[in-house]
Amino acid sequence: MRRRTAPPPSPLPQRDGVDPVRVRLPGGGSWATVREHLAQRFGPERAGAVDALFAAGRIVGADGRAVAADAAYVPGMFVWFHRDLPAEEPVPFPVEVVYRDEHVVVADKPHFLATTPRGSHVTETALARLRRELELPALGAAHRLDRLTAGLVLFTVRPEERGAYQTLFRDRLVRKVYEAVAPYDPGLALPVTVRSRIVKERGTLTAREVPGEPNAVSRVELAEHLADGLARYRLIPRTGQTHQLRVHMTALGVPILGDPLYPEVTAPGPAGDFRRPLQLLARELEFTDPVTGVEHRLRSRRTLAARSSHDGRGGGRAGDQ
Repeated sequence: MRRRTAPPPSPLPQRDGVDPVRVRLPGGGSWATVREHLAQRFGPERAGAVDALFAAGRIVGADGRAVAADAAYVPGMFVWFHRDLPAEEPVPFPVEVVYRDEHVVVADKPHFLATTPRGSHVTETALARLRRELELPALGAAHRLDRLTAGLVLFTVRPEERGAYQTLFRDRLVRKVYEAVAPYDPGLALPVTVRSRIVKERGTLTAREVPGEPNAVSRVELAEHLADGLARYRLIPRTGQTHQLRVHMTALGVPILGDPLYPEVTAPGPAGDFRRPLQLLARELEFTDPVTGVEHRLRSRRTLAARSSHDGRGGGRAGDQ
């Protein structure tokens, strides 16, 4: 089996904690120039932006020198550039560090902040913020936590060790415990283990349960019966399907408060409205460090302070507000 060679190091520094875009020119094809390939790759609606990058000398090769728009196409060549980023609404809550050593950083992420750059969330992400605040440009995420969910996220300090920590999550060697606030149902027999098959199709906002072999397993326990017809639940996922806990809580008839997708998709609130966070928190993280052998048992310091709303479905506020 032919081993893929590692790409050369980026000649461009990070910008606001965000890596430059790296493009490897593929083999095959009939492109005559680098510009011709990039224009086709990114689509006709971005051809003008590609031309502007070339004109400004912002597309560079491995030597850090600007690549001309009419430079000959060379299969296997790498080019880098920083894309222009739209203005992002700042998430007005801090990312707290609950543990740090020379190998890992475990952060306590607030609601509304994405874990890693993706889509319209780039500089306003936990990864970009931590790279800037901790001055750790090589920091990487070992896993992801949904943007609307708060709580513990594991980051790696050294790129060469990232795979070892990602393997922990792939092989289900990390014990994760979540906390949620949802309606109280006295007729719901708890604890219960929910098993189902969950699929999420590309381009859709929500995941759904379908017939078939279960690929999602969650244990749901009642932690506390609250006032106003609410309860605090302890959720232990055995698997990691997209929106798994949100789907399973909805299936039990107790959807998590503040959820804009389940049981039904609701219209998004105004930009900058952080008053209705999803009442879901990644509370505990336990794992054996694959590099040092240290047993880690970490706990989020955040709180869920939800209250029922007039429609009985959502609302509330998080302890990081």
